[in-house]
Amino acid sequence: MYISYIKHDFIGNIVIKGNDKAICSIELNVEEVPKEFKENEITKKCKKELMEYFKGKRKEFDVPLELEGSEFQLEVWGVLKKIPYGDVISYYDEAVMYKEKKYARAVSNANNKNPIPIIIPCHRVKQKDGYIGGYKYGVDIKKYLLRLEEENR
Repeated sequence: MYISYIKHDFIGNIVIKGNDKAICSIELNVEEVPKEFKENEITKKCKKELMEYFKGKRKEFDVPLELEGSEFQLEVWGVLKKIPYGDVISYYDEAVMYKEKKYARAVSNANNKNPIPIIIPCHRVKQKDGYIGGYKYGVDIKKYLLRLEEENR
């Protein structure tokens, strides 16, 4: 496992984990960064792309991803990747994009298990009534990401 990290003023420590071929996870607001870690070209590229994103310079990511999850989760995360930069949809809309509206709660739960936030943009999904909804890393970080994208559309 290779690891890179970013110290972000608002989000805190961001830990990027990958293997020889792809990024496997990104964790936000990590309290303790591993004392010893080893980067590779893929984790360095992801770090560079995330830093460009935070500066409003990157709207799409090129780094390869390796996802582990159930078939349902993988399909839901595929839907998330289709939400354009700066756009926001509801969990209901996401469920309809997935298959049908009755899956809204299950879609929300799958979003919460997303191992690669920001690149797989689960922060771009709100509740149908417009309420921000939850976010695994806290509502303040979700608001920050949405505001960043709105300001850099």
